[in-house]
Amino acid sequence: FSPQHLDDDTVSGSNWITENNVQHSLSQTTKTTRKPYCGYTQQTLSKREQAEQESLLAAIQWPKPPDGKIAFAQSTDPTHSDFVIVKPSRFFKVGDQLEVLVRMKDFQGKPKQYGGDYLQARIHSPVLKAGAAGRIVDCHNGLYKIFFTLLWPGEVKVSVSLVHPSEAIQVLLRLREERPDRVYFKSSFKSGRYSETTECNVCLPGGLPVCNFTDLYTGEPWFCYKPRKLSCASRISHAKGGYLKGLLTREESLFFQSDVNIKRPILSSGPDSVIVKPNAFTDSSSMDRAEDPTASPSGYYYEDQWRSRTHWIHNFNKSEDITECLKGKVIHLFGDSTIRQWFEYLTAFVPDLVEFNLGSPKNVGPFMSVDLKHNILLKFRCHGPPIRFSTVFSSELRYIANELNGIVGGRNTIVAITIWSHFSTFPVEVYIRRLRNIRRAIIQLLDRSPKTVIVIRTANVQELGPEVSLFNSDWYSFQLDSVMRKMFSGIAVHFVDAWEMSVAHYLPHNLHPNEIIVKNQIDAFLSYVCPLQT
Repeated sequence: FSPQHLDDDTVSGSNWITENNVQHSLSQTTKTTRKPYCGYTQQTLSKREQAEQESLLAAIQWPKPPDGKIAFAQSTDPTHSDFVIVKPSRFFKVGDQLEVLVRMKDFQGKPKQYGGDYLQARIHSPVLKAGAAGRIVDCHNGLYKIFFTLLWPGEVKVSVSLVHPSEAIQVLLRLREERPDRVYFKSSFKSGRYSETTECNVCLPGGLPVCNFTDLYTGEPWFCYKPRKLSCASRISHAKGGYLKGLLTREESLFFQSDVNIKRPILSSGPDSVIVKPNAFTDSSSMDRAEDPTASPSGYYYEDQWRSRTHWIHNFNKSEDITECLKGKVIHLFGDSTIRQWFEYLTAFVPDLVEFNLGSPKNVGPFMSVDLKHNILLKFRCHGPPIRFSTVFSSELRYIANELNGIVGGRNTIVAITIWSHFSTFPVEVYIRRLRNIRRAIIQLLDRSPKTVIVIRTANVQELGPEVSLFNSDWYSFQLDSVMRKMFSGIAVHFVDAWEMSVAHYLPHNLHPNEIIVKNQIDAFLSYVCPLQT
């Protein structure tokens, strides 16, 4: 993946071409026409990069409803829909598969004839504080199969929810392609006492002069409208501008109603739980599989503790255990507010780890905590634009790939990265490009310092309402997360599956998961840093 290994033979990029020059950019294999996005840069991809991008986009293609407008009454209604457990009274033991069939109906109670609904599902035993996510298969005919692996004994209950009907997903798709400006950004320019603020984005509609802030190393595009009197060099800060309103037609808005069809439970028409017996033999093989970021489920909760199916997780319940693990290490946390939670948790939980005041804006950073006694340095820095933070100083606006290039690495260097939430309003190519740059920097870092520990924290689910869904829906996050897992599989990085850890837990979904979930993420993270010597 590093530049040396790329084909010399490059094909001109297709996704960043001028508005009027519409082009069939994807190969015939996926039969999709991509709308061009951005006239500023000709994104030039090598043959290998182009092929990878096409296969990633093909892999996340979502089934479409039949052509033509579908009236609200014919859209999926979670209340009329139901599920059944296949053979609920048969003998189940730990390790068995449980199959559930979901039958979708519309608001008139008629069975749906096509797929494309977005579901989430889990099994759980509330008394045991146990839970795990399920694997959903769309049969494209209004039926869905959900497969669970039964991982603990006892009474196990099934919960299924409709996150969005297929009709809403089509709206989300349209917004992603046509309205990448629906979150906008701004920058302040200042010289002496005079200042101006202009709008910024990955891409700006033409017609007005712009400042080109495209990164010289990664080629990541970023533009602001040029201030009237000041030079582009006088930019002092970046900030979130706001969210566009009035994005939906009246008909479309019916597909996004909190108590009707956003994250609503689908109930069972029969039993909704099964009894699982312990397995007579302790199954040691459940542990020795390789870490595969696309395997499902990757783990489960038991007594509120996350147990991974690919590696032993040690519970760091005492702060001195964390100190012992991190002694003599530098920990770099890169990304959005969901990994800033790791910085906050560790700084609060470990007494000797004291935050050093860098005078950074609250919630934005960069932040740094130091334990002089045990020689621990913990740092957090946010990823580069697009980032919807209040105010980031221009000098602190840095891309993860460039920061990784400045890290020497080695066995006392720990890197953890999460990047997803702030990309949900853009076409997926924007995200693929960002991950390609980060991946190249990771491969080079591991090349020069193979003992560096690199951990990727996945996306997680969140609370959704009619507004949030248009900008940050779990469906957007799920698509990006699928791309990330594919792009980083087969590299020597570890994964903390924040996605399943948020889906499988009994607490309500939250963009910033509750502390017990963060603690489990940290335990998983530190178990890679300090694996138990067995």
